[in-house]
Amino acid sequence: MNSSSNGNQSGSPPFCLLGAVGYSHSLDTCVLEVVVILFITVLIIAGNLVVIFVFHCAPLLHHHTTSHFIQTMTYADLLVGVSCLVPSLSLLHYLRGLNEELTCKAFGYVVSVLKSVSMASLACISVDRYIAITRPLSYATLVTPCRLRVCIVLIWVYSALIFLPSFFGWGKPGYHGDIFQWCADSWKTNPGFSTFIVGLLYAPAALIVCFTYGSIFKICRQHTREINQRHARFSSQTEGDKGERAERCEGCPDKRYAMVLLGITSVFYMLWMPYIFYFLLESAGLYHHKVASFLTTWLAISNSFCNCVTYSLSNSVFRKGLGRLFSPLFPSCLSCTDTKQAPLFGCP
Repeated sequence: MNSSSNGNQSGSPPFCLLGAVGYSHSLDTCVLEVVVILFITVLIIAGNLVVIFVFHCAPLLHHHTTSHFIQTMTYADLLVGVSCLVPSLSLLHYLRGLNEELTCKAFGYVVSVLKSVSMASLACISVDRYIAITRPLSYATLVTPCRLRVCIVLIWVYSALIFLPSFFGWGKPGYHGDIFQWCADSWKTNPGFSTFIVGLLYAPAALIVCFTYGSIFKICRQHTREINQRHARFSSQTEGDKGERAERCEGCPDKRYAMVLLGITSVFYMLWMPYIFYFLLESAGLYHHKVASFLTTWLAISNSFCNCVTYSLSNSVFRKGLGRLFSPLFPSCLSCTDTKQAPLFGCP
């Protein structure tokens, strides 16, 4: 920290992950990094605050037990956005008095834990939907409020513990702290620790999601096929149509909701896969590039904003809650739907 501060005082440019391209002599800062990080930070904080307010104003969103996991993920993503203020302030030279090693370690650890909470929550959501569809009659006894709360606590504890060895010199949890020069140059990844993280977090979460959603859509296809065969067998037009509609409507809500959650999960892994691949390649010593680490890391962190966007675009009840939340700002646009939305929401 002292050496970097002395270097800056003597007129040499500060450490920039994107190199000289991102450095501005007039502002004496890494402009590209500041713009990217501040932009993502503002989006994450604003987007997740909106989601939290909508959840408080739309009681119907609490009817699914998965809403508790969605809210857990939302609070974790909001904390990611707040944590991202640390590298932003550091690049703007507001944190010069802090110990660089401790600051970058703490920031890297906190963001890794929070993203682990999101990943584990997505896995729990997929398990919850799998139980709801495969065991609908015993679902209420299997998934109780008490067990739900215990599961959420375990997610936070497990996420905090799995990255803790990095503080005792065993590897590096990620590249989130590489904005700080000490993290980028002195805190090295360890193949053993990287394998440990992949084996106990990334791989199990991905396998659980693939198995549960694969099984869910297989069951949905089977039900649809059975309904179509039954309808073809009983060709009576009036009774057949009524029976088909009734049977279809039973499976539709679960299938639609599973599609919403699958969309959130798919976006999550699409944004995180480049980071995970780079993490494995860099840990194995096969590839290392500071620009690649910056881009993959902040692409993965941007998922904290994409979660709320995906959920709002996919869930009709959430969209109604969003409309209700902003109705005071746009009364002329939303007055026509007030009558339909009024019974749904508890906020004035």
